[in-house]
Order: sequence, then structure tokens, then C-alpha cells
Amino acid sequence: MTIALVAGIITAIVIVGLVLVYFVMRDKDDVPGTDAALGSELTNIKVGFDEAEGERGKDVKVSASDDSSKAPDSFTKRFLALGALAAAVFGSLATRIWQLQVQSGQGYQQEAEENLSTSVSTPAPRGCIFDVRGRELVANKANQTVLADPSVATDADTILRLSAVLGIPAPIVRQRIQDASTGAQSQRVVADDVRLRDIAVISEHPDAFPGITTETRTVREYPYGALAAHVLGYTGTPTDDELSQAGFGRKVESTDTVGKSGVERSYDGVLSGDQGERRMMVDAKGDVVAVVAETLPKKGSDITLTIDAYAQGVADEALASQIAPLGDIGTGKGVAGAVVAMNVQDGSIPVMASYPTFDPTYFTGGIPQDIWDLYNTEESNAPMVNRVVNGQYAPASTFKAFTSMAGLHFGFADYDSEWECGGSWDGFGSGDVQKCWLHSGHGTMDLHDGIVNSCDVVFYEIAKAFYDHGPEGTGELSDTALQEYLQSYRFGSPTGVDLPDESAGRVPTPEWKAEQWKNVPSEAYWRGGDYTNMIIGQGDVLITPLQLVAAYGAIATGRIMKPHLLEEVRNGQGEVVFKAEAEVVAEPDVNQEHLEYVRESLHDMIDQSRDAGPSFYQRGLDAAGKSGTSEHTDRQDDAWFVAYAPYDDPKYVVACIIEEGVSGAKTAGPIVARVLAALFRGEAEDSAELEIPRMSGSSGRSVAVKVAGGSRED
Repeated sequence: MTIALVAGIITAIVIVGLVLVYFVMRDKDDVPGTDAALGSELTNIKVGFDEAEGERGKDVKVSASDDSSKAPDSFTKRFLALGALAAAVFGSLATRIWQLQVQSGQGYQQEAEENLSTSVSTPAPRGCIFDVRGRELVANKANQTVLADPSVATDADTILRLSAVLGIPAPIVRQRIQDASTGAQSQRVVADDVRLRDIAVISEHPDAFPGITTETRTVREYPYGALAAHVLGYTGTPTDDELSQAGFGRKVESTDTVGKSGVERSYDGVLSGDQGERRMMVDAKGDVVAVVAETLPKKGSDITLTIDAYAQGVADEALASQIAPLGDIGTGKGVAGAVVAMNVQDGSIPVMASYPTFDPTYFTGGIPQDIWDLYNTEESNAPMVNRVVNGQYAPASTFKAFTSMAGLHFGFADYDSEWECGGSWDGFGSGDVQKCWLHSGHGTMDLHDGIVNSCDVVFYEIAKAFYDHGPEGTGELSDTALQEYLQSYRFGSPTGVDLPDESAGRVPTPEWKAEQWKNVPSEAYWRGGDYTNMIIGQGDVLITPLQLVAAYGAIATGRIMKPHLLEEVRNGQGEVVFKAEAEVVAEPDVNQEHLEYVRESLHDMIDQSRDAGPSFYQRGLDAAGKSGTSEHTDRQDDAWFVAYAPYDDPKYVVACIIEEGVSGAKTAGPIVARVLAALFRGEAEDSAELEIPRMSGSSGRSVAVKVAGGSRED
């Protein structure tokens, strides 16, 4: 502002001076007789010549011309124009200086101050994750970190001292300090997880380590190793996409840790906390001069999951001991698998296990390349995949609970219906014979017996009725009547569980098949065999284990609940700020007598099963359920089992699949029984007295599995 005032005064003086000059010149022009006298003198001048020169001797008269009288006037006008121009220039400069100093001065001053300072964020500790009984599944561990100012990169002596103390080669130390990916003025991480004695050496000799600071940060810690790894997920540094696409209210910096999978990703905004900020003065070269202010980071909110760590441990251990009892896949029965349990009363998920699995401990601070390479080999069998929500399988005979309901609903089966099973069937008379899983046949079967014994011929007959009443027959039904009934149990749609990237499964339709085989017209046509395959859970139908437990919840209670893993959220003061509520997503329109009939059949299935039954009644479980074995031509069959208990007042439904497990009742059934028993035990006993194992990640190795001959067993 001072400069502006001075400039204004100078400009005013210049203008006043120009005005004075103008008036002085004007006064001179106005002196009387001046021009007349000058003209008279010029007129009377004689120029003398001698006679020899003739005419030159004559008097020469010189008269004053008009231009002589205008010269002073022209000079005055030019001077005035020049003065006006000068006044305009100085006036413009003064106006601009006034604008810069007065009108915009405060803004420029603020920008100048900002150019002298910079802010860098400091990462906040993430919230912890607990199981439903308050056991810590994911904790924060103190991590001693050594940081360096960017200017230290040119200080060879300090780099050598750091190298000697930390045991890191000097070129690596310099390279880490030169890494500006976290910001030009931000401190660079030289080393983390540093020993306390090394931290003490640096802290006690600040003169020897100028520009070096130490800081206690936090990293994720997993007390139970790989327990529930696919549910919990893992964290890492943000990618470019994650930096630019942060959710509403979530500011992500390159120094932050973000959730990459599981609930760490689903609830990243809740767990992340608020970043701290360090404001620093910098010089013209951008070097930090001083820290002028600092705001400490705030820890994220804690979340409690519906997972029961005890039952989860039983499920994780059961899968590992079934598939890889000696550490490598294939040393047991099956090559991969999944178990999931749901509370049918509120949709909570107490168990979600997938095998092969991984230990998120190894992913803290970035996934080691050797681990990443190992887990991306074919023989590792995809340990990063959560098969509960992303594994899509043919449901096999577990589907018969729903296709039975469809047959009863449309009148293609009733309580008195009977069919004859001779082990094979060619109801369409096409010569394309379909087999029952029991090649010798079951004999005379009603629908109840068909469910208990999983007789395929019974269901082939129901499928034929759908075909005969469809567009190719009487036309009473559409060609998607069966599919629409199955979709009422939410097959073919994601369940909405709070995990990322859930798969939807598939209920095949004529339209889907036409699109799928559009380049092979002979295969694009919907046939009767598509019904007979779908009705026993084979062919093109695909489901996830989570879809199966949600749908069986509707068999048990009549309602389909939305599965969820989040139980509650607590803020930094320990206050509950969110509590999950049960959500019913569908109530299939069913006849209650039909439902009771199917329930009773499922109950008798377990009660009469020689392979699965003992696993349930030895544990005191009164359950209803169904086995299933989905066929493959190029590998061994997958084994399914699903059950809910207690039968009279259902609370939990559990499903298990073992890829290449061959027999659902023998392989998957005992695992379902173990998990159900663990859930009820966890409720009945003090959780502090229940031992929870620390699980190991998969080895990433597998042995060859011999493909057995024969047909499926149930």
C-alpha cells in the first residue's frame, strides 16, 4: 500500500508540472506585438549588390510568411501532446499499482505466505476389527520408523551414518530419500520396523543425524494369522486410481494405507481415520526451514463383525485338514473348498471360510514379490479368491429342495405322486438316455423319497412336465416358468453382502442360451434336456455358496435375509455410532403345506443318511439338509452339503463345497456338522475359555490328484 501511495504522489506531481508548463507556454504566446515587430524588421532589410551584378543591386524585400507565425504554436501543441501521453502512462501505472497493492494486495500477500510454507499429511492409525464376542481379529502394532528430510539426500556423511546404524547400503538409503513419490517436501521413509536400540542411537545424537527424525507409526497385525483372511482382507499403498477415485469424504494421500480386499476395502472409509498435518516453512529452493504447526492424526473407528472367531477357526481348520493335511493341496481329499454359515433370523454371517487361503501378515507394507508370484501359479489354486462369494458352482442335488417346491407349486408333483426309477431315463424318447446317480435304480419313489434318496429320475419327470406344458407342448406355461420360480429364491442375483465384487451366479434361460451359442446355431436351441439338467442342479446353472445358505434360510423360515458381516461401529470415544439391523429381501410366495413337506423330507435325508447322519446325531444336532455331487467330465466331482439347525426352531444354516471332493455326504457333510456344533458351543460357553488356533496360509504347492472313474455318489 505504501508503494501505491508514493506512486500516486509522484504521478500527481508530474501531472501538476505538466499543467504548469502548459500555462507558461501559453502566456508566452500571448505577449502583444511580438510577431509584428519581428515581421517589420525582416521587411526593411536591404541586400546590397554592385552595378556589375545588375538586378542584384535592387532592394530585396523579405516578408514574413504564415509558417513563421505558426511555428511556436505547433511546438506548444506537440509539447502538450507529449505531456498528455506522459500523464496517461504514469496514470495507468499508478492505477495498476493501486489495483495490485490495494484491491488485490491481501490475496497476493496470502499467496506469498503460502509459497513460503507447505503442508504434508501424516497417516492415521486404522481402526481395529473385532469378532462378535469382542476378540481382536485385526490390531495395530507400533512400528518404529526412520524419516529423512529431502535435503539429506545431498549429505553424504549423514547417509553413511544412517547406513551403518540401520544396516542398509548407503545407495539404498540415498535412493529412498530421493524418492519424491510422497511429495516434494514430505519426509521420506528410510526404514520401518526399526529396532528400538537403533532408534535410540539416532534420537540421542541429533547433531550426527541432521534432518533425520524417528516416529512411531502403526501397521496391521493379525493375532490369528490366516483366520478369516478372505473376510478381513488386506491393506496396501493406494494406486493411482485409488488416489483419484476416493469416496465421498475420504481424502487419500500417497502416504496412506487403504483397504485392498475384504472388509478392509468395504469399510475403508470407516477404518481409515483422519490424517494429521505438518505445516512447514520453506525457502526459495523448497528446502524445509522450520515446522510451524502440526495436527496429530486421529485413529479410525473400530468395527465389530458378525464373525465368531471360534467357529471360524473350526471351519478354517476343517477345510485345511480335509484338503491339505500334510501342507500341500491334494494330500487329502479335494483341491479347494469353502464353508459359510448364516444366522437365518437376522442374516448375520458368523463363519466364512475359503481354502486355499493366505496370511495377510505377509502383505503388511506391500506384498512380497515371491509370495505374489507363488500365489499366482496354477498349482497354488487361487488362494486369493474368496470362494464363498466368488466361487460359482453347479449346485447339484442341493437344488432339489427348490425344484421340489417348484413341482408342487405348478402341480407337477403332489403328496401321492409316484415314479419308477430303473437307474436310467429317456422320457423324451430321443435315445439320449440320462442316468440316475444310482445306476441300479431306486425302484418306486414318491417326492419325499426322491428328496431323501436324491433320485434323479423323480426330478427328470418333473422337468418333463415343465417342458410338456411349455411352448413346445400345451403352451400353458412360458419357457421360463421354472427359472422364474427359482429366481424367487434370489438365484442369479447377488445377495448384497457387504463385500466387494460379489458374483451373481446364473439361472440359464432360452434367451441366455441363444446368446451363448449364437455362433453355433445347432446348440443355441432350448431343449427338454436343458430342463432335466437344470432341475437336478447340473448343466448351465451356477450358484455361490452364499446364495445357497441365503436360499436355504427361506426353506427354514420362509424369508430370505440379506447377509451381512458388519455388526457395529464404534468411534474414537468408544461410542456405538452404527448398529446393523436385520433386513428381509424376499419372502417367496409358497404354500405352507408344501414347505412343511419339503422340510420334513430334508430332515429325513440327514436322519437316514449312512454317510452324513452320524456326524450330526453324534454331536446332538437335530438338522435338516441335503447333499449334492456336481459332475465334471475332465476332473473329479465337486461335493456339496447344506443343513440348518435346530430343525424345530432354525437358527443357523451352513453350506460347504469341496472341489473334487467326490461325495457330498462323505466329504462335505461332516464339515457342516462340525461347524454347526461349534456355533452352538460358542454361544453356550465362555468365549475366553475357547481356544482359537492361529491359522497358516497355504503353501502354494499341490500334488497331482488322480481322476477316479465312476459316477457321482449322491
